[in-house]
Amino acid sequence: MSQPPAPAWQPRANPYAIAIVVTLAAFMEILDSTIVNVSLPHIAGTMGASNDESTWTLTSYLVANGIVLPISAWLGSVFGRKRYFLICIAAFTLFSFLCGIATNLWELIVFRLMQGFFGGGLQPNQQAILLDSFPASQRGRAMSVVALATVIAPVLGPTLGGFITDSTSWRWIFLINVPFGILCFVGVAALVDDPPWAVRRSRPIDMIGLGLITLGIGALQVMLDRGEDADWFGSNMIRGFALLAAIGLLGATAWLLLARHPVVNMRVLADRNFAVGCIMISATMAVLYSSAVALPLMAQTVFGYTSTLAGYILSPGAVALLLLIPIIGKVMPLVQTRVLVFIGFLLMGGGLLYSRVLTPQLDFNHLIWLRIAQSVGLAFLFVPISTISYTTLPPPQRGDAVALNVMFRNLAGSIGIAVSTAMVTSRAQVNMAYLSRHLTPLDQPYVQLLNRDVQQLIAMGHSAQSATGTAMGLIYQTLRTQASVLAYSDLFGLAAAMAFAAAPLAFLFSGVKGAMRPSGGH
Repeated sequence: MSQPPAPAWQPRANPYAIAIVVTLAAFMEILDSTIVNVSLPHIAGTMGASNDESTWTLTSYLVANGIVLPISAWLGSVFGRKRYFLICIAAFTLFSFLCGIATNLWELIVFRLMQGFFGGGLQPNQQAILLDSFPASQRGRAMSVVALATVIAPVLGPTLGGFITDSTSWRWIFLINVPFGILCFVGVAALVDDPPWAVRRSRPIDMIGLGLITLGIGALQVMLDRGEDADWFGSNMIRGFALLAAIGLLGATAWLLLARHPVVNMRVLADRNFAVGCIMISATMAVLYSSAVALPLMAQTVFGYTSTLAGYILSPGAVALLLLIPIIGKVMPLVQTRVLVFIGFLLMGGGLLYSRVLTPQLDFNHLIWLRIAQSVGLAFLFVPISTISYTTLPPPQRGDAVALNVMFRNLAGSIGIAVSTAMVTSRAQVNMAYLSRHLTPLDQPYVQLLNRDVQQLIAMGHSAQSATGTAMGLIYQTLRTQASVLAYSDLFGLAAAMAFAAAPLAFLFSGVKGAMRPSGGH
């Protein structure tokens, strides 16, 4: 007589209690990747450093974080997943405290480096723990919780950072992590258990793979984060880091596919749903981060908003996501996941096309509605993509898969930010050159505008010579503003094209409703 199959592993604690504590840890880490941005001028002033030097506090974090992400599964196997997660929480909290009490810039940079190193293990472990804690039929709910940290935290980061810095001191953007870190540590220690495939086990150290990943990811992150300030490939430094990144990433890919015991199992990409999921989540995050950076930047540079007020523009989009994600979770069991993803990219592209209708006279409410329009499609994307990506992967492979997935989406976000800032700069210059051709005595509208402004200034008491120079200056400033507005419009157009181009790729996924069946069939 055949024996009945062994029951699937289940955690002792309530999965939703586990979700709260592990997501709080990931939320705290993701928030720290963006919360510093608006505080850099304050940090530079306090530390007696230049603005350029202060940006290394952000670069150091991103470099260390990016290096650890792909190897987090290996580190989890060396220490045991729960133990490694607790180490990361404790160390992240400690170095957050040290960042808050740093006495000079170089101390802060080193502490941020270590904060990023240990923070890099939080996102992959959070997602892996949730995938194992919820049964397959409820995995969409698990990914909904992941979405709260991954999609909303980077949006709230600049807003919260600006509010804390303006209200108290920039040091509190780090010190605020301490009580939450202690709470997370206690909660994870009490609630989380390791499944049989995530316990500590002996695993060879792949020094070559580790070295190539460190070289490739580290150089790429420095290139992306410093490229705009260093004039991109006009800088020898950026060209050097680009070469190192290419050597490291190409070498790592080849080595990891051929090595007997690779530090990261790249073969998980042979699973179609997972490979397509990595492509789709990368496209989602590239568009998300490019638009999330562009809108507040436009509000500050074109409309003269403060950093705090510019951050508030993003908040209603986050609220819209909070309301829509649970609804999409209820719809997922009824509709094929790939259809939801297809609709999501169409909605995202439509929202970005709507965002192209820009003028220098836009008010605050209009900017809020632009962000809401850009955000609606995200509710149809992150949870469905993240859910279906792991449906056909066996549990022992999830650790490496989650690490790679998080690495791809974070790198895509960094690329989206780098491309958006570079494109706004270059397109503003192109638009300015085009508009400046109209500033000639042969252009009738220009002559009429100049004469009108001159007459108004003379009526206000200016001399004729002074009025002419002032009027030309005002017209030139108007053209600069218009060139910048057109540059942002061009950026939103490119982002919309990316979203529309990604939409058909959704049908490469298996036809699964709610990604509830492990086989991926429907």
